[in-house]
Amino acid sequence: MPDPYDIAPPLPKPALPGEVLVRESVDDLLDAMTSDMLFQAKSCVRAFGDFHLALSGGSTPEPLYRRLMYDQRVRDFPWKKTHLWQVDERCVADDDDRRNWKMIADLLLDHSDIPLAQTHPMPVLDPGGDLAYETSLREALEWREKGHDRLDYVVLGMGNDFHTASLFPGSVALDAPAGRLAVFNDGPGVVPPKRMTLTYEILNASRFLAVLITGKGKRDTIAKLVADSRDPHEAPIRGIRPLGGTLRWYLDRDACPE
Repeated sequence: MPDPYDIAPPLPKPALPGEVLVRESVDDLLDAMTSDMLFQAKSCVRAFGDFHLALSGGSTPEPLYRRLMYDQRVRDFPWKKTHLWQVDERCVADDDDRRNWKMIADLLLDHSDIPLAQTHPMPVLDPGGDLAYETSLREALEWREKGHDRLDYVVLGMGNDFHTASLFPGSVALDAPAGRLAVFNDGPGVVPPKRMTLTYEILNASRFLAVLITGKGKRDTIAKLVADSRDPHEAPIRGIRPLGGTLRWYLDRDACPE
């Protein structure tokens, strides 16, 4: 019979930059992340009147977006005051299942009361879409007091090649000119098809950067990230260095090296 007074050993916590939050299971991790997101959303709405949320695509954050819709603990999420942005997108047709926005729309837009005018899919099929997206970002944020004219909460992930957003090792978007907030990314290093991505400049200016990583498949990648000092051209996730904001890693136990 287990001793009721036994204290569970602490969960492993990799030495990553910023804050690191580790939970035993993905469910526990998503509980913590949705609570943090709700707190940030309500705080920003109280302070500024709105909340600017930027989401990544992929299979890792999909359960998070589902949780935002059905979890009663976040039923009072201020969707009517939320602007929804994309972190990155593939340059494929609107109805292509590879489109990040298709998944985001299916899970969030169809089941929340977020106004359509406050949803901002990346115009990836427009040759000037990156500049148009920058303009949309600036116009939506410019009325805020200087220093608060930034994204409030950004959901990022990390691939086994250390890419984040659509910032791939050795790709041209890593060296986007100063002042650029969104760029197309193509060529060597980019996993096809062509992408549009937010740049380091706007990501690092954000109020809160949340990096969600789960599963044993990421354990070796986390171990390598902790053990060596690759620069952002080799490991783009290392270019995530918030300027005055918070960087928090959300990891389940399986993703943590032993």
